[in-house]
Amino acid sequence: MLTSPAASPRILAIEDDPLLASHLCEHLQRRGFEVTLKESGEEGLELAGSEDFDLILMDILLPGLNGLEVLGTLRRERKVPVILMSALGAEQDRIAGFSQGADDYLPKPFSMSEMEVRIDAVLRRVAYERGESRPAERLDPQLECVESRNDVRIGNQWVGLTPTEYRLLETLLKHAEEVLTKAFLYQHVLHRPYAQHDRVLDMHISHIRRKLQDAGYSAGRVETVWGKGYVLTRML
Repeated sequence: MLTSPAASPRILAIEDDPLLASHLCEHLQRRGFEVTLKESGEEGLELAGSEDFDLILMDILLPGLNGLEVLGTLRRERKVPVILMSALGAEQDRIAGFSQGADDYLPKPFSMSEMEVRIDAVLRRVAYERGESRPAERLDPQLECVESRNDVRIGNQWVGLTPTEYRLLETLLKHAEEVLTKAFLYQHVLHRPYAQHDRVLDMHISHIRRKLQDAGYSAGRVETVWGKGYVLTRML
């Protein structure tokens, strides 16, 4: 539960792999999250039952109580959103996780960008369901992102994006200077598998470029990285 509109979201990470745990904690802390790490299911369950967290990021294969057992117990007491992580990848494990009440599922290995997108999506959904609004995040010195309208504006001028174009641009802005692969953008923005000859993503990128140019945007540029994907490069 968010303690106040200005509070940093609290994440409980339950992961027994020390290298991955250190990597994801460092990454999330740089994003402004307050992260607490536990290495076993018992420790994580005890802490989650006594303190309030905005989200729990939990491995399935944990020493002692596994992640599914922790989730099953937790769901009888708490409504905190949970994202499961697992290298298992089998369909039955995903089904079991969602049946126990998981909000999302991250198959290992995953990129930090993918983790961020999943976490942001869950937190946005929970905030919407609770009737709360998280403080607007200034992603660009020139553009103002207005999620309720699925559009951006420069000063008083709306760019005129479609909802899909807005989600795509928002994702690029959140990961400025980072190359995002086409497969990643297809999965997390278009919500469909990537096919080599599918040009839908290219079409959306073309429309975004044209609309930003028409609106006089100069703080960044959406560039193609041939053979990989797209990146928003800062110009200011």
